[in-house]
Amino acid sequence: MPAPLAIVYHDEMLEHRPPGLEPEMRDYHSRKLRALLGELVISGPWKHPERPERLSSLVDHVRSLSDSRILWPDVPRADEAALARAHTSGHLRKLAELRGRTRMLSLDTTAVSPGSIDAAFRAAGAAMTVVDTVLEGAATSAFALVRPPGHHAHAANFRGFCLINNVAVAARHAQAVHGLERVLIIDWDVHHGDGTESIFQSDPSVLFFDLHRAAPYYPGTGAVENVGRGRGRGTTLNIPLPEDTSDLAALEAFDRILAPAARRFRPQLILVSAGFDGTREHLGCNYSRALFAHLTDRLQRLAEELCDRRLGFVLEGGYHVEPMRSSLDHCLRVLLDPDRPLPPTGTSRIGLPAVREATDTLRSLCPLLRESAGGAV
Repeated sequence: MPAPLAIVYHDEMLEHRPPGLEPEMRDYHSRKLRALLGELVISGPWKHPERPERLSSLVDHVRSLSDSRILWPDVPRADEAALARAHTSGHLRKLAELRGRTRMLSLDTTAVSPGSIDAAFRAAGAAMTVVDTVLEGAATSAFALVRPPGHHAHAANFRGFCLINNVAVAARHAQAVHGLERVLIIDWDVHHGDGTESIFQSDPSVLFFDLHRAAPYYPGTGAVENVGRGRGRGTTLNIPLPEDTSDLAALEAFDRILAPAARRFRPQLILVSAGFDGTREHLGCNYSRALFAHLTDRLQRLAEELCDRRLGFVLEGGYHVEPMRSSLDHCLRVLLDPDRPLPPTGTSRIGLPAVREATDTLRSLCPLLRESAGGAV
């Protein structure tokens, strides 16, 4: 009998230690970082927000649950052949050149330390292990606790703390190794998954649904009119949200847009880019921590209906440790006990008009939604 949940993790991912505002960094970089990160940058000594503690605290919390039903599979590093399904040969060469070095890669604060490249290969391997675990029947759901994150990494470049696009590598692994024809990727991180969208925008075999804070919020992409290109037109669903959007809007987007599109697409696997940076502490949206229980519940039921419960999660953003840990806890408890009562959500209606406008726009642009009237999962 499969485990209800696998946690996919390896200590090597803690060896990614991007530089912060150390004295040796040029003043220009320091000013740029403070301008970009605002209140995330405190006065005095400062650590890069994508720091080891954000992952180690989550792992410690999961271990504290002492739940014998949780499976902890081995996690190999991804190899270059697996990465080449989502990234260019030039990008792989850049990764090789950076191994063992400390460097600021871009002014959006993407950086590496001597252990970063091996950590990134291990994170991509963890995302692939999520796929193997659920498709081979070892667990009905799996969650990769990884860093560095991945959803801003494009096929040929680094961006937004991301070196390798973990969820894209996982989706391609599912197709190339396990023979799947259709994969659904859901990105609920508060920042638009621009890298993931760019990799799959011309591919009709991957449906990409992204719920995010609207531009000009970083990375400034993800307009609702961007629905893919060529043969992939109509399989990218962007739902940009205004500042202070709360739980009701996110749930309505799942019910009115994601669920009907998924039912017509008929995925064989559901993958989630699971960022926990939409809570009020992160200054992007105003999600409650309990929202992630409800989103997970909807996805769990959708996976049971459409793809034999095959559901995998890959960690993305989240930089305030306590709300991140609490949000993950809500998610995991639903995966472990699907019938448990769900906690109450926020009741603010901010963001609902944006979701309804996005619904109307997407119905006019995407065949997956044109004949659908919506409805709850």
